[in-house]
Amino acid sequence: MAQYRTDLKDINFNLFELFQCQSYIEGYEVNDLKEIVNQFDKFIENEVFPTREEGDTVGVKLTDAGVVVPPSFKKAHDGYYGNGWMGLGYPEDIGGIPAPKQIYVACNSICNSANVSYAMYPNLTQGALNTIRAAGSPEQVDKYSVPMIEGRWGGTMCLTEAGAGSDVGALTTTATPLDNGKYSIKGVKIFISSGESDLYENNIHLVLARTPEGVEGTKGISLFIVPRYKINDDGTSGESNDVKCTKIEEKMGLHGQATCELTFGQNGQCEGELIGKEFEGMANMFIMMNEARLLCGVQGESQANMAFELSEQYARERSQFKSEIINLPDVKRMLLKMRSMSRGMRTLNLYIASLFDQEESGNHEVNDLIALLTPISKSFCTDEGFQVCVDAIQVHGGYGYCSEYGVEQYARDSKIASIYEGTNGIQAIDFVTRKILKDQGKAITKLATMIQKDLESPHAAKFKSEVGFIAKSLAKAQEILGAYTKKASEKNFNGILATATDFLNYCGNLTIAWLSFKSACKALDLIDGANGDDKKYYQSKIDDFKIFCQHYLVRNSGIAQSILNFEEDLTSMEV
Repeated sequence: MAQYRTDLKDINFNLFELFQCQSYIEGYEVNDLKEIVNQFDKFIENEVFPTREEGDTVGVKLTDAGVVVPPSFKKAHDGYYGNGWMGLGYPEDIGGIPAPKQIYVACNSICNSANVSYAMYPNLTQGALNTIRAAGSPEQVDKYSVPMIEGRWGGTMCLTEAGAGSDVGALTTTATPLDNGKYSIKGVKIFISSGESDLYENNIHLVLARTPEGVEGTKGISLFIVPRYKINDDGTSGESNDVKCTKIEEKMGLHGQATCELTFGQNGQCEGELIGKEFEGMANMFIMMNEARLLCGVQGESQANMAFELSEQYARERSQFKSEIINLPDVKRMLLKMRSMSRGMRTLNLYIASLFDQEESGNHEVNDLIALLTPISKSFCTDEGFQVCVDAIQVHGGYGYCSEYGVEQYARDSKIASIYEGTNGIQAIDFVTRKILKDQGKAITKLATMIQKDLESPHAAKFKSEVGFIAKSLAKAQEILGAYTKKASEKNFNGILATATDFLNYCGNLTIAWLSFKSACKALDLIDGANGDDKKYYQSKIDDFKIFCQHYLVRNSGIAQSILNFEEDLTSMEV
């Protein structure tokens, strides 16, 4: 049976060789930061990964006392908070462990690879906490920070309603002012991840609602902090705040994750406090939503990487035709493709994390790149991560389709990431219309300039074919942008939206090919002085780049052909 394994060599290569994360924090040596990742990985291996199977088979239960998680989650949860891992990346004055964003993302990926159902509980708590710390008053920050860091209170975001899914502006939840300065909250939210559980003594919900003066659409929406239990003056949890889980969704995967229907104010006793200014709810919620979208990209990447690790071990052990199946050309092809894509997605997410570290260090010129790459991470990494998990089933053959080896769970658990936090189709619309056209192509031109500059590396001559593919993709991207600009001037927006997903995927292929090229160049710099496993690893990075270009980047030729030459109006066709 394949065992838990993290590709720490690749994680460390990205962190400390490619992106130099050690330069973004003072007082830490490289070995100090490596030790954080190593210790976190050991904790996840021993405490979180063993909960994965029970989380899937036992799942969450709705009882008279509320939502109950699988028993094994509680021990892992106590250890996660008890060891201070929730505080990774936070300041020391609230119990945090200062660290670069890259270290946090690397560790978060490790946790999600082991059991995404569990990882979402602290992840969503962190997202809610970050929103409170960014948009809340000083009193709100003081009130919620420490209990959420310590693990006493969990957090959620509550947007979706039965009649207002992706169309958030159609929500009907109301917030009526009270004499005590708070608001009476009334409404029903659905598909709320981590909506309720016995892991926390209180759940802090960030709820979008409309006040009496709120106009229709997103401009009339405000954001409210709504605890499950009212909070006493001394900071302890008090009586019920009239927030009730009225249903748990039965899902394809994520059985250990409490996806809830939450009813607010059924008895007229639910109170919430405004966070930020009235009618700025969407802007404030986007603090959490953007973080959640990057988390989705990490979910896709992390599960793909673990699915590959399990598949490689299986292929080395499974014998057919008098040989281990890893030696069969078709199986080796699948594994090499899985590795190049999974590692490439890891590099993309850690690159985005490095941009956050640069921004934190005062370089605000990277903000447009963060905005541009966020929908690529969310959409591309979730679609391709799911496909890697499907390929893992294929490598395992009949055993992959059965539950014995656990890879089919990765396919079931990973699929949702392409749907929630804005479907991938919505990510593509945002990518093309807001991040490119509204931006007048400034950010994507900046990215293209960076790619072109790197193609002038002295190492480019060693990858003539692959570098040629990248150059051609860059040129065709300019043609596509020109075609989009023309359609926009003609008000042919359906013509743009019909191919938005295709162009996002095009840019995903191109961006990861570029980052894989940077990785291969760095590996060439290091390989001559390396021995043993290190030398083998650096060679694998060179191979990853070649495989990615020859198997994934080449897809851009077909995508460009479709975008530029298919002139039919899809909206006029009958389904």
